[in-house]
Amino acid sequence: MTQTDDTNLVQPISLTEQVAATRSGKLSLHDHIARTLDRLEQVNPLIRAILPDIRMRERLSSEAADIVDRWPAPSSRPSLFGAMVAVKDIFNVSRMPTRAGSAVPPESFSGREADVVARLKEAGALVLGKAVTTEFAYFASGATANPHNREHTPGGSSSGSAAAVAAGIAPLALGSQTVGSVIRPATFCGVVGFKPSYDRIPTGGSLYYSPSVDTIGYFVSSVADALLVAPTLLLGWRAGEDTDAGSPRIGIPAGAFLDQASDEMLGALGAARDRLIAAGISVEPTPTLHDIADINARHRNLTTYEFAEVHQERYARYGAMFRPQSAQLYEAGLQISADDAEAGRASRIALRQRLHERMDRAGIDAWLAPSAVGAAPHGLGSTGDPAMNLPWTHAGMPVINLPFGEVDGLPLGLSLVGRFGHDERLLGQALTVEAALSG
Repeated sequence: MTQTDDTNLVQPISLTEQVAATRSGKLSLHDHIARTLDRLEQVNPLIRAILPDIRMRERLSSEAADIVDRWPAPSSRPSLFGAMVAVKDIFNVSRMPTRAGSAVPPESFSGREADVVARLKEAGALVLGKAVTTEFAYFASGATANPHNREHTPGGSSSGSAAAVAAGIAPLALGSQTVGSVIRPATFCGVVGFKPSYDRIPTGGSLYYSPSVDTIGYFVSSVADALLVAPTLLLGWRAGEDTDAGSPRIGIPAGAFLDQASDEMLGALGAARDRLIAAGISVEPTPTLHDIADINARHRNLTTYEFAEVHQERYARYGAMFRPQSAQLYEAGLQISADDAEAGRASRIALRQRLHERMDRAGIDAWLAPSAVGAAPHGLGSTGDPAMNLPWTHAGMPVINLPFGEVDGLPLGLSLVGRFGHDERLLGQALTVEAALSG
């Protein structure tokens, strides 16, 4: 399959424009559903982003009627009225099974509807369907292909979510990140991915990988779309901080961490730096993360230990049904001591404080770094290396992927990283950076 053959698969939708049309009534929900399902039927057999659901049309029609009954007047309609959402298949949704990319019986994952899904529904959103995930949000790949080139991975573990947004199946999709499972697929698929500060989006009703670091995020096609969703999903949203953010002062984390990136990705970072400086934005090399190997080890010890804790009862009953990668991770988790796991938990806070102090000394507001080592690797057996995402996830800091550049038709992306808890400011500054990068 060549890149040319796949170009018609990449057609992301503006969530802002779609919601404006459905809220006003300019686009009826009947026509909206029909268009969505037409696109799904056209491209999903090729990229396999959304799981089959024989009741999808009937269910969407019924749920659309319910929200029209609840909010009949356009003036009363909530912020995401009619927004079509793809939900990573680790989040429980009423009357839909959760399979978590696994052969383990769905009953093993049953529970109340995920808080994040309930918040979206309360804002008027419609759940299109479940998006493919790697098994248990780890590395055992699903069937999803990258819309930019189906011979390449879309990344993971939120593979179907990122691909669904890139292909224009849905303008909004939920994902989760334990190392790089939002930001990496976002860059591989050429979309905006936002991982908020740790615990800003409630995680109840989801399948955990590592509760100490798991963070819910989402995929859209622009920073404006990310800002549209954020007040609904982020706890304690502070309106106005985004619009008062101004132009950021940016640091590039030079040193051992950055050395992990490929020449192509470093070239894109350099080009972005030049474009931002030309737009009047301060960008300075700011050495940090010299001990990245130790940070990586502490994070992996913690997450592997907690993975085994989360799946202890499930493995005892269904271990023979785990895919080899997941079984090996579980067994590895049993070899990690509670003291090492606790050291990993303490490391999160220490790293966050250290990065904030470095930002203070350098006088910067945000970091700019590669979102992945390089472009999406060839093949569907691996989801790519999450090394460029790990320290930000470990520290719990908010990150947004901004698409920038490409290699052989495959997208690249850059991470804008803000201070913990200041997601509003990061998103406001991301608008400025996005505009500068677009030229």
